[in-house]
Amino acid sequence: MTFVLAILPIALLVAAMTLTWPRRWLPLPAHIALPGVAVLAYALRFTQPDDAASAIIHAAAVDGVLSSLTPLAIVFGAVLLFKTMETSGAMAVLATRLRELTPDRIAQLMLVGWAFSFLLEGLSGFGTPAALAAPILVGLGFPAIRVAAMCLIMNSVPVSFGAVGTPTWFGLSGVDLAAGELGEIGWRTALVHAAAAPFITLLALRVIAPWAQIRRRLAFVLLVVAASVVPYVLAARFNVEFPSIVGGLAGLIGAAVLVKWRVGLPSTAEPSALPAAATGVPAPPIDAAPMSLPRAIMPLAATVLLLAVTRIDVLGLKVLLNSDAAAASADIPGLGQAWISPMLVIGLRGILGTDADWRMPLLYVPFILPFVVVSLAAIPVLTMPRAAARSAWAETFRRLGRPAIALAGALVLAKVMTAGGGQSPVTQIGLALAGAAGRTWPFFAPLLGALGSFFSGSNTVSNLTFAPIQATIADTLGLDRTTVLALQSAGGAMGNMVCIHNIVAVGAVLGISETRPVERGHGEGGGAVASILRLTIGPLAVYAVIAAAMVGVFAIVYT
Repeated sequence: MTFVLAILPIALLVAAMTLTWPRRWLPLPAHIALPGVAVLAYALRFTQPDDAASAIIHAAAVDGVLSSLTPLAIVFGAVLLFKTMETSGAMAVLATRLRELTPDRIAQLMLVGWAFSFLLEGLSGFGTPAALAAPILVGLGFPAIRVAAMCLIMNSVPVSFGAVGTPTWFGLSGVDLAAGELGEIGWRTALVHAAAAPFITLLALRVIAPWAQIRRRLAFVLLVVAASVVPYVLAARFNVEFPSIVGGLAGLIGAAVLVKWRVGLPSTAEPSALPAAATGVPAPPIDAAPMSLPRAIMPLAATVLLLAVTRIDVLGLKVLLNSDAAAASADIPGLGQAWISPMLVIGLRGILGTDADWRMPLLYVPFILPFVVVSLAAIPVLTMPRAAARSAWAETFRRLGRPAIALAGALVLAKVMTAGGGQSPVTQIGLALAGAAGRTWPFFAPLLGALGSFFSGSNTVSNLTFAPIQATIADTLGLDRTTVLALQSAGGAMGNMVCIHNIVAVGAVLGISETRPVERGHGEGGGAVASILRLTIGPLAVYAVIAAAMVGVFAIVYT
C-alpha cells in the first residue's frame, strides 16, 4: 500500500470532523464520520488483493467491533455512577462542599482536574480519570465541552505509568530489552513528562479560564504541579509501576494543604462556579433528608478503593480477575471459539480462522467493578427512591446509542489500520516518516507514539504496536535506543488527549456527544467531538515540541 493510500483515512477523518466549510454538512458528527472512515479504510486494504491478507483484515474488523465493547462498558459504568449521584442529590452536596473548601475556580480545577485525575490514572487508566473528574467539574458549573478538553489535556503526564505502569512494563514487552534498560526508559520518559507538565497544565487551564485569572494564581498552580511531578520523577528512578500513584497521592495531599492555607491564591477569589440551578446538576429534592458529606462522597471513595485493591499486584486480585484458567468454550462455526472463565473473562479465539484473538475481563475492566457495583450499593446508602434509581438507569441507556456507533467505528478503524504487521497502513506511515527524517528521527519519534494512541486510545497499545518499530529504526540509524523508546512512550501518553474514542467516551459521560456549541470564533464550532479535538490539538503540538527539546538534553547528558 502506498503512503498516500495509507494516510488517506487519517486525513479524511480529521477533515470530516474539524472543517466547518461548507457549513451545510461539515463537520460530521462522530457517529457518522468514524464508521464512514472505517468503511473506507477497510475497502482500501483490498486495493492489493491477497487471500491470506483478506482474512486478516476481515478478522480485524470483527475484532474492532468486539473491542469497542470495552470502552462502551466503561462509559456505561461511568455514566451510571454519575447519574446515580446526580439524581440522588449527592453530586449537589459534593459540589457545595467543594465550593466551601475553596471558592477559587482555579483551585477547584487543579484539585479535581489535575491531582484527583493523576491518582485515578495511576490506579486504573482505561479513561476513568476524565470519566470521574469531568462530571464533578461540570457539577461545579464549568462548561461541559471545555471541561472535557481540559481533563483530556491534563490526563497526559501520568499516562505512561497509568494502571500501575502497564503502558511501560507491558507496552514495551515486545522489545528485547537488556537488564536495567526498562528502568532507564521509564526514567527518561518521566523526565520528558516532567518538563512538559507546567506548560501543559497552564494550557489546560487556559481552555476554561482567562489568562489574567490564571496569572494571579501562577504560584499555586506550579506548586501543585511540583507536588505531583517531583515525587513522580523520583519514583520513576526506582520503579515503573508506581510513579503515577505516588505522584497522584502526593499531589492531592499537597493541593489540599495549599488550598487550606491559601498559598499562592489571592485573598479575594473570583466566583468559582455558577449557581447550582445553572449547572445541570439538580439540587436534592425539597422533602429529602439532608445528606452528610460522608454519605455523598461514598460512591467516589468506594470507586477509588475498589480500583486500588483490584490493580495493585501484591494484593493478588489483579491476577485473579484476569485469569483465563478453567475456561469453558464453544465453537461458533465460521467465527471462532468463544470462551468464558469462572472469573467472567470472556473472549473469542481464532477469529475467522486467523491468529486474531479478543478477550475482555468483565470484572477487571472498570465496569461491573467498580461502577455498577458501587452504583447499586449507593441506592440504599443514599436513600434513593425507586423512581430516582430507575431514572438513573434509563438515562444511562438513553445516552449510549450514538456513542456506541462512534466507538465501534473508532475501534474498527484502529484495528483495520494496524492489522497486518509490517504491511499495515500505520506501520507504512511510520516507516515512511522515519525514512524521510533520517538521523533527526528522535525529534519526530513522539509523534509516532501519539499516532498510535490517536487510533487505539491506549498508550499501552501504541507501545505494543510501535515500540518494536522504534527500536528497529534506532538500531538501523545508530540512534540511542533508550531515548527513542522513552520518546515513543511519552508520545503515546500525549496522544491520549486527541484520541477520538477517548473524546467520544468523555462526551458520552457528560451527555454532550451531539451538542452544538455556540461559542464560534473561540476554538469551538460544529459538533462537540470536533470542538474538543480542536481544543486539544494545540497542547499536543506544544507537548511534541517540548519532547523534541528533551532530545537535546538527553544527547548532552548521555554522551
